[in-house]
Amino acid sequence: MLDESLLDAPEALARADTRGLLRGAAESGARVRTAARHAAEAGVIDLKPDGRPRAVLVAGPGAAGSCTADLLGALSENNCPVRLIAPTGVAPAPGALRWMLPGWAGPLDLLLLVTPDGAEPGLPPLVEQAYRRGCSIVAVAPAHSPLAAAVEQARGLTVPLATTPHNDTAPYDTAPPAPAGSPPAEGQHTEPTGTAPDEVTGPALPGTLWGLLTPLLVLVDRIGLVAAPPSVLQQVADRLDQVAERCGPAIATYTNPAKALAAELAGSLPLLWTEGPVAGAAGRRFASLLALLAGRPALVAELPGALAAHGTLLAGSLAGGADPDDFFRDRVEEAEALRARVVLLYDEQGGALSAVPTARELALAHDTALSELEPGGGGVLENAAELLAITDFTAVYLALASTERS
Repeated sequence: MLDESLLDAPEALARADTRGLLRGAAESGARVRTAARHAAEAGVIDLKPDGRPRAVLVAGPGAAGSCTADLLGALSENNCPVRLIAPTGVAPAPGALRWMLPGWAGPLDLLLLVTPDGAEPGLPPLVEQAYRRGCSIVAVAPAHSPLAAAVEQARGLTVPLATTPHNDTAPYDTAPPAPAGSPPAEGQHTEPTGTAPDEVTGPALPGTLWGLLTPLLVLVDRIGLVAAPPSVLQQVADRLDQVAERCGPAIATYTNPAKALAAELAGSLPLLWTEGPVAGAAGRRFASLLALLAGRPALVAELPGALAAHGTLLAGSLAGGADPDDFFRDRVEEAEALRARVVLLYDEQGGALSAVPTARELALAHDTALSELEPGGGGVLENAAELLAITDFTAVYLALASTERS
């Protein structure tokens, strides 16, 4: 259940937001600007690469790695293979994860390491593997973290993770460890900077994703995989700021696209139908955030395959018009039935080969509710930023106003 009255009560939302999720989403634009500056200061814009790598390998804990790899792969438009190195381990805890380079990786390949923590014991051995095989190594991690030290030793490049004015203290220091049982000294590492406690193993939370992704966009622009010059990154930051203004907690639900979508998804099973590689990556991230933050399931599929994959769901008991029992029975004491709701996400306005019109018709034919997130105009990166920002805010509002999690 969703307490919709809470959506239009900014002070109540602020009290419920004990992890600073709304602030993190609102500061995404600032993270982009700070991360781009960090990349420039680290020397990324001065790199003179000798052509494109054969493959880009991405490693990192949880969705810090998977979301970054997914988005880079979508944005690169098959200019170069982007592959996630999935970790293994007996548990999702960062200390239990281990990474292995594929057997074919070598001097022609680029290894990207992304983490909001930097203390995962499985990442330095991966750096050592890459160094032995001659891979180029770039990391985005907190400054002075163990991973940053390992990358420096392997003659790689580390870009410090961008923080915000509210989280600008260094998470690591060189002071000796405190005695057991004593509270950590000010400035010592206790949890990843700017993250919630579950971020390292869950999806990269609002704001932090852009701190991880932006330096890599600067890098892939230099090697010719994605067009992301400084002017485009500034436009991305501006678009994120605009979405934050439209989706902020003080904006009423009827004019707030994120609050409106959150209200529409209450009590429903979202079927996230995507068209285009960037929308596909945004849809998968949205589903992950809905599960992690709001504890809500969602099914993701790409068009046109989604029409067949989820068609049976729309014909069954989840369809909007499905009600096999007596229409006139008393429903006052009954729990509201779960219904499917189609959410369309797409990169561009549909052309002659778009399956979006067919998706609308299928939902209408089965009396299934429909929501759409249309591209706002502009470049690929700007549209990606808008899709990610609106869905980030939506997941946060569902989490904060959910009566089951309050």
